[in-house]
Amino acid sequence: MKKTILLIDDDIDLLNSMASYLISEGFIIHITTNAYNALENLTIMQPDLIITDIMMPNIDGYKLIKKIRSKKDWHQIPVIFLTAKGMTQDRILGYDLGCNAYLTKPFYPEELIAIINNIFKQLELYQPNINHNIRQLQNKKQDSIFNSLTPTEYKVLLLVSKGYTNKEIAHKFKSSIRNIEKYVSRLLNKTNTRNRTELAKLTLLNSLNKLQGE
Repeated sequence: MKKTILLIDDDIDLLNSMASYLISEGFIIHITTNAYNALENLTIMQPDLIITDIMMPNIDGYKLIKKIRSKKDWHQIPVIFLTAKGMTQDRILGYDLGCNAYLTKPFYPEELIAIINNIFKQLELYQPNINHNIRQLQNKKQDSIFNSLTPTEYKVLLLVSKGYTNKEIAHKFKSSIRNIEKYVSRLLNKTNTRNRTELAKLTLLNSLNKLQGE
């Protein structure tokens, strides 16, 4: 699957040249000449990578990356600074603000491609660990939910997951249907599920996770 890159630079000639080169290398490219438009673009599309200049009017590259790193939906997007600001303190500031790479102009296109490919390669290596950590957090949350249930609620939950109706559960518990409805309603609320089907799926998923030792 082709990767999408957002290019930001107020030098339109350089912007078009970079876009053409990266397109020829197999990337999908979006371009903009200022950080303000870039932030607007990010609200409707999320690129796999951002390459941005630093010295731009109104919102410079440093302010841009601060905004990107402060947003929950954007903070994980890799950012490459491509700039004429080549002093050591400029590089240090760029990395302190969270850029993934810092390349000074003039630059060799081949070096830019090498940096891009390395960033994507590193992301692919980390992704399995990230997914595993997410699953672990989800499983811990599920365990917390199920551990909060009373013994009666848990028995009702198991019967619901097996497809028993409220009437059948009431018969087993020698209770009223209305009372069982209250239990089911509490279960839906505690597990943040919308209906019996979702409740049953959550119960099955929790059981499978325990069998797999996760």
